[in-house]
Amino acid sequence: MSPQTAAENPAFSGPAFARIPPWVRQKLSPLAIEKIQAVHEWVENECIPREQIMKAQLEGNRWKTQEVMHELRQKAKERGLFNLFLPNHFKESPGLTNLEYSCCAEIMGRCYWAAQTMNCHAPETGNIELLAKYCTPEQKKKWMQPLLDGTMMSAYSMTEPDVASSDATQIGIRITREGNEYVINGRKLYGNSLWNKELSFYILMGCSDPGNPDRWSRHSTLIVPCDTPGITQVRNLTIMGYDHAPEGHGEYLYENVRVPVENIILGEGRAFEIAQGRLGPGRIHHCMRLIGQCERAYELALLRCTDERKRPRGKLIGEFDSNIERVAQMRLELDAARLVVLNAADTMDLLGNKAGKRAIAQSKILVPELAARVIDECMQIYGGQGLTQHTPLPEMWTYARFVRVADGPDAAHRHQVGREEMKTAAEFRKRHQVYQERYKKFAEQYGEKYITFA
Repeated sequence: MSPQTAAENPAFSGPAFARIPPWVRQKLSPLAIEKIQAVHEWVENECIPREQIMKAQLEGNRWKTQEVMHELRQKAKERGLFNLFLPNHFKESPGLTNLEYSCCAEIMGRCYWAAQTMNCHAPETGNIELLAKYCTPEQKKKWMQPLLDGTMMSAYSMTEPDVASSDATQIGIRITREGNEYVINGRKLYGNSLWNKELSFYILMGCSDPGNPDRWSRHSTLIVPCDTPGITQVRNLTIMGYDHAPEGHGEYLYENVRVPVENIILGEGRAFEIAQGRLGPGRIHHCMRLIGQCERAYELALLRCTDERKRPRGKLIGEFDSNIERVAQMRLELDAARLVVLNAADTMDLLGNKAGKRAIAQSKILVPELAARVIDECMQIYGGQGLTQHTPLPEMWTYARFVRVADGPDAAHRHQVGREEMKTAAEFRKRHQVYQERYKKFAEQYGEKYITFA
């Protein structure tokens, strides 16, 4: 679509496209335009109005997926809104690029669980892409297709309580081969709760070759069915006080858990290759959903600012200079963050996930921290009610704070970006030496004194 045609397209006049930058609109296919509009209508009309229904259906049975969730997932599937996240280079993909899906993900983020109704939620997205990328045809048929169909639920099990899991080479749960089986012993944190009986299997990363001199080749990835004997959920983990039912997070003990050798993914010692292939797109999804979440928080702040009932000292809350500046700063930061993430998605489409790793890391560093700060400001504008269940703001803030740690803490990503940047210094040094040499020649040419501070 040419720039002129894109600008004139009447489809872009609606709220679904209001925040999408012009350069991204020019790259959207007709299919993407259709899906973005459909996702917007779905979230606004089917999800957000059901938020309180979803909460009410948890009462009395917190670890059973709500009936309304099953109802919505079936409807979304019938409307062609399932699995939109899977990039178009996979044969199972519905046909969107990473950039196009990012526009959908932002809209999904406006309601915490909206992505789940479309089978576009973590950890399912990362797990499905992992299985699509690395599994055998037999494994795909047994484990991936049910996830795509929405008849199974999965979780990713990596973090451990006994080591610094931010350095994943320290992951220590032992995987030992005995004949035609792998035996697993150790402890894990996170991964969805076993108390929800719809959870079907874990994709588990563990240490299979601790003596390997190459620490990046010591680990393997296995598919572990949740009903395998020897897995015990010690307790559910709360996140900042929330139990995150009905999915939750767990603390797990593995005692002589046996799985068949055909459950290994890609082969022994390949876990880091798999993990990197899984995490790139997932980080972009998290970040775009966070931006959508922030946009909704921002809207709540604007409503509070212009609420005629709220007039401290005779003025609307939005008439105080400090709040006018708060609103302006939030708007600037959200629009800037969106550009960073969309750039990462576009880089992945054009050059691949590996080439886009710096842009992906930048997104993962910037967006969760910014989101927590923006939502915090919205709570402050909203006042005391903004800290209660009267608004979704506290849960939004908790999710943003969680994502600073999920998929790797931002400190690790800062370190990665910083190291890569340090490597560029050598070329800059050469360039600056040329500046100095040319300056010396010009000083001689003009008869000026040559001054150096080196």
